[in-house]
Amino acid sequence: MSFFILGFLTGLSLILALGAQNIFVIEQGLKKNYIFIVCLICSISDLILIFLGIFLFDYLENYLSGTAEFILNILLVIFLIYFIFEKIKSNYQNINFNEQQTILSFKSVIIKTFGFTYLNPHVYSDTVFFLGNFSKNFEIFNKYYFGLGAAISSLIFFFLLGYLSKFFSNYLKGEKIWKYINNFIIIFMSCLCIYIFRDLYNFIV
Repeated sequence: MSFFILGFLTGLSLILALGAQNIFVIEQGLKKNYIFIVCLICSISDLILIFLGIFLFDYLENYLSGTAEFILNILLVIFLIYFIFEKIKSNYQNINFNEQQTILSFKSVIIKTFGFTYLNPHVYSDTVFFLGNFSKNFEIFNKYYFGLGAAISSLIFFFLLGYLSKFFSNYLKGEKIWKYINNFIIIFMSCLCIYIFRDLYNFIV
């Protein structure tokens, strides 16, 4: 169960980043514009990509030497440092939800949702690369728990973000609440970075 919680918190920390996809979900929630299908597509897509990443690295693990795993961990640390830096930088940027855009048709919503999901490089770096790489040394059942926790956090987040965006629009549009969220992400990801550093140190020693 601890791996489920770890997956949940890790997935939540990644998805809480205020990017184009999340802003699009908020916009549709504020306008009550096909919000269910938007949240459903985002959630199912994350589930697919999360388990793709986890089992892709599980498959590759049989072909990875100790040196290759060391290199992957270095890349993971670089990604984490970059991710943390981006979160720190975002605390000093203005947020614009652009809620006055025209209401989109059902077809346009579907196309845009898939676009914001599958054409977004951060989605792949977060789900396939980060979660897959981070969990590559877990036991097989722990991989399932970890992936399930991450997928459920994604599902809960998207539906809450979409359906509560109207009711909490003043808070969601306020920069202060997102700075608190970013600070939580920075702290949690820094802890994960220390965890990876420990593995690197053990390999070198």
